[in-house]
This record gives sequence, C-alpha cells and structure tokens, in this order.
Amino acid sequence: MMLKPSDKWTWYYDNTEGHLMLDLGCDMVFKTNLSHKLIVNCAIGINEFSVDDASAYQTYKEQIALLDISVPRQTELALYCVAAKRFHKPVQPKSWFFDCLSNGDLEPEEGDLIKLSNAFGEGYFIVLEVGESASLCASIGLGEFVLNGSKSLQFGQPIKVMHDRMLLSNQDFINSPMALVG
Repeated sequence: MMLKPSDKWTWYYDNTEGHLMLDLGCDMVFKTNLSHKLIVNCAIGINEFSVDDASAYQTYKEQIALLDISVPRQTELALYCVAAKRFHKPVQPKSWFFDCLSNGDLEPEEGDLIKLSNAFGEGYFIVLEVGESASLCASIGLGEFVLNGSKSLQFGQPIKVMHDRMLLSNQDFINSPMALVG
C-alpha cells in the first residue's frame, strides 16, 4: 500500500542521524537521503508537509508506479524526490559526468523519466525540478549509477544535469515496466 500524504506529517532535521527526516505519525519516521551539507537552511527546524509537497508526491508517485520496483521502494523514491525538490540546496549542473544525447532543445517536465549515459553505462532518472537549461533529477535504478572511478549515485540520489545530456524516456516505461536491476 502506498502512503497517503497527510497534513500531520512534518519534516525536521535530526542531528543524531545527520539527515533530514519526515515524521509520518504513528511512530513512523522516514530518513531522507539528504545530509546537512545538501539542504537549505530553512530545512533545519520543523516544516509542515505542505500542499505543494503533497502535489509533488502525487506527480512522482504516478510516474514511479510505472517502474518495476516494489511498492515500498516506490514510496521511498517518491519521498526522496519530494524532499530533494523542496529542501535540496541550489547546485550547479554536474553534466561532465554524462554524454551529450541531444541538441539541448529538450524541455523536460517535473516527473518525466529520462535516460542519462556515460562511459560506465546508462541509467534512468526522474526529473524533480526543471530549470531553464538544467534540471535536478534523481536516480531511479536500484543499483548504483557509476559517475566516474570514485563517485556513484545511489537509488533516489539527486544530481543536476544539463538538458542536452537527457533523453526523454517516459515511453520506455508506459508500454512495459522495465526492471531496474543493479
């Protein structure tokens, strides 16, 4: 069963865990993948799960439902996405990790599934926040996506990428769910 957003949910930063957390009530807490250095200052303290958060959750949930991953992992990914969209610090694109796949005229929308590739392989990502020429995306593969010899992205981890590196891939998932194995 997928979680239903609630206005009782609250975001808070946990010093002990060193991560942004989401209190879901009923003694359930979700630990995001956002450490202190990745979040904006306003994330420190208590923040309500907003109407915008609920709307983003719905957008991501609908797209993520197309993925061939378990419902608990779908929920985890949707919450990672909402947390990153709302609280991730503004960052510069890290496009040098990826091959150029288009001429840059792609205009992705929030929730779009895209493909990125590099010398180590290709992976799928979900668009979280659209910018003019680059967008914040999160890795949707269950295995790690290798960026270079020493860096890789884990499931749900965000990265900002220029649009000319992206290939729109929604249609890859609509016709047949794709197994996202590591």
